[in-house]
Amino acid sequence: MFVIIETGGKQYKIEEGDEVVVEKITGKNGDKVSFPQVVFAGKNGKVITDEKRLGKVKVEGEIVEHFLGDKVIAFKYKPKKRYRRKKGHRQNLTKVKINKIEFSGKKAVDEEKKKPVKKMVKKVAAKKITVKKETTKKKTTAKKPVTKKIAPKKTTAKKPTAKKSTTKKVIKKSASAKTGKKKEA
Repeated sequence: MFVIIETGGKQYKIEEGDEVVVEKITGKNGDKVSFPQVVFAGKNGKVITDEKRLGKVKVEGEIVEHFLGDKVIAFKYKPKKRYRRKKGHRQNLTKVKINKIEFSGKKAVDEEKKKPVKKMVKKVAAKKITVKKETTKKKTTAKKPVTKKIAPKKTTAKKPTAKKSTTKKVIKKSASAKTGKKKEA
């Protein structure tokens, strides 16, 4: 039987009798501690993820010791600017021994009875069949969209018509004929 608990912003997989190092917990050595925030539980290959059932799971432990973790160095540096900062940090940690993992209530770990599960499967299967029938009817009655191929239009360069140019010349000639002067077009 195992449980995943959340404490100090981190999650830990634990079993009964394990010693776990977690973020600092208030209390003295030998004090009893409980972890109310259970995220996941499993027993004999069966799993609990339902929040109502996880609320019934109780995890109890005992504080073994408080200590400081390894030193972590934070170093800032900017080249050619004479800027260097060095800090060290040691996190406060607590070692906890897990004494008891208790599943209160009958069959807290067991999944739902098999009969309701079978009924649900039959209902789902019936829905799938009806959905398939509806989709096949729609496919047979639906008309396919008609697509027409349109040939691209050929573009031709417009050429000036001969009539317009000749009429202008004629007009110019006629105007020049009246005045007696010749104009070139």
